[in-house]
Amino acid sequence: DDLDVPLVVTTHATEAGRHQGWLPGDLSRAIHRTEWRLVHDARRVLTSSDAMRREVLALFDADPSRVVVVRPGIDVGRWRARPRDVAAARDRHRGEGPLLVTAARLEWEKGVHTLLDAMPRLRRRFPGLRLVVAGRGSQRDALEAQVRALRLGRAVDIVGWLDARTLAATLAAGDLAVLPSVYEPFGLVALEAVAQGTPLAVARTGGLAETVVDGVTGRTFAPLDPLDLAEVVTQVLDDPAGARRMARTAVARLRTEHDWAVASARTSEVYAAAVAEHLAGAPLPRRRFVRRDGDLLAVTRAPSPPGPA
Repeated sequence: DDLDVPLVVTTHATEAGRHQGWLPGDLSRAIHRTEWRLVHDARRVLTSSDAMRREVLALFDADPSRVVVVRPGIDVGRWRARPRDVAAARDRHRGEGPLLVTAARLEWEKGVHTLLDAMPRLRRRFPGLRLVVAGRGSQRDALEAQVRALRLGRAVDIVGWLDARTLAATLAAGDLAVLPSVYEPFGLVALEAVAQGTPLAVARTGGLAETVVDGVTGRTFAPLDPLDLAEVVTQVLDDPAGARRMARTAVARLRTEHDWAVASARTSEVYAAAVAEHLAGAPLPRRRFVRRDGDLLAVTRAPSPPGPA
């Protein structure tokens, strides 16, 4: 239906993307249909990365001129952890070896299981190495069972959800932040780790692959590959000077490309364009509906002349 006000939609992720293209039940299909309609009713659709934009275009047959990338930002000055909080986090988690840190929703697509699979190999290379996992989600019990099966009980702390201050200190306490996502539209925690000056290793997927320049601002590894993950982490930990150099470069890039002021200004521009287009009376692309496996899905087409659709 036509709207009396302009609609701007932010598509941070999609239901199909989270499930690797599979819509497993009635709820998932309902979410997918709602996402489809929102995208087609919107004057502009904001995405957080080029990867997410490609996903929206492919899944929803969206008008490319209306789908815009606005990369997230953070306020670097406000996000920096306090030294005493960092010291407390180190005392709480650090052992005799390096400290790895990851933070994510505890869901399959975040790939924490891959990092756990790499831990025995990393522990053999770095005796005393420990891992902190921050976050909550439906897979916590499964991850804790995996920790027990791998006999990592003394090496892994799954600490649950952390407030911003504690999370910043925990990221800053790490020798390396590792983000092993399988599906990641952007990965804001990557910026939050960079703001602490913590070296970064991420899965080469989605927005993470765009955020981290391999060998320049961090390191990347293949998703769902614990051997590649372990090899990349080993290389970073074996070269602390190189890790610090990448971390400094990442901070400099953060201040120019992912500063909160830059992100907010770009977002304001997109909203202003949507309002101007709406006030000018520019038509939205017409939607037609097709039946697919018993579900009604919308598909765009060019505006039609006045009359029945």
